[in-house]
Amino acid sequence: MLPSVKYSLEVIQEEVRRLVRSGAVSRQQRIYALCEYIPPRDWVYFERELEESNYLLRDALGDLMGREEWEND
Repeated sequence: MLPSVKYSLEVIQEEVRRLVRSGAVSRQQRIYALCEYIPPRDWVYFERELEESNYLLRDALGDLMGREEWEND
């Protein structure tokens, strides 16, 4: 069965940044908190991409966000 959505690490990181900016989640929460925002049928693909990128569901979202760019530096 093909995934309904392709989750690359870059796509996941951008989605996490968007959720943090909107206040839906905080960077201190665990990656597992994202299961509320990912359709259940896609979670297995999402989780596989994280695993292949050496992230654990217990890691903080801030770790997953990667490098951020600030406009007011």
